Amino acid sequence: MKKSILTISLLLTSAINIFPQGTSGSSAKYEYRYLIDMPTTGVIGRGFSGITMEAMPYGVFITKIELGVFDGVSFGLSYGGGNVIGTGKINWYKLPGINFRVRIIEESIVLPAIAAGFESQGKGYFDKALNRYEIKSPGFFVAASKNFDLLGYFSVHGALNYSLERDDNDKDLNLAFGFEKTLGEIFSILGEYDIAFNDNTLTSIGKGNGYMNFGIRCAIGDGLTIGLNLRDMLKNKKIDQNIADRGLFVEFIKGVF
Repeated sequence: MKKSILTISLLLTSAINIFPQGTSGSSAKYEYRYLIDMPTTGVIGRGFSGITMEAMPYGVFITKIELGVFDGVSFGLSYGGGNVIGTGKINWYKLPGINFRVRIIEESIVLPAIAAGFESQGKGYFDKALNRYEIKSPGFFVAASKNFDLLGYFSVHGALNYSLERDDNDKDLNLAFGFEKTLGEIFSILGEYDIAFNDNTLTSIGKGNGYMNFGIRCAIGDGLTIGLNLRDMLKNKKIDQNIADRGLFVEFIKGVF
């Protein structure tokens, strides 16, 4: 039994060392386009395609496909619904989500990278009365990112966004910021704080505390990254006072042309 466990461990270690990495760890080959929910300046490389799958509470399952068509430019589609995982009727989202982004400025020693784009895919259950997702889509956004050498890599991120989900009578611009810290070659921890200026009215889902989220990522193969997300650590949602919504994350990136 001990020999079998040792053999499996050696095989997994060899696979991780042989294959190029995903988006996490100091040996990452690809860029993050999001931390947990907030956009960053990362862009799928030209000729590469990425597929992301997320599982969340209420049986929510979302799939996103992105394609790098030019240097610094990517497009994508996404779709999902509630109660996909579980029993009973699936509550599919009303419309698929679209996203695109453009890298405006490349990072330098002095300047951060800057990107702009649009993302219409929200997350969580869809509230038909408010005509919005539990986690609002970013809508139009501008993001900035800067990387530092610090026992591996330490990255800081900021994003300004304007969501088109405004039927809850909250039409404010929003601000979020976050970080990534690598832990060795294949692991990273992520954190973000969404101030949620656009989700704090009497008719909104949020109470005004903002959304604090954390995640961990592990690159386990050639372009393959898996992770765990913990959302709403400040118990900001009015309808759910449980701390830390748990969600699973899987991402695969591969060259297609």
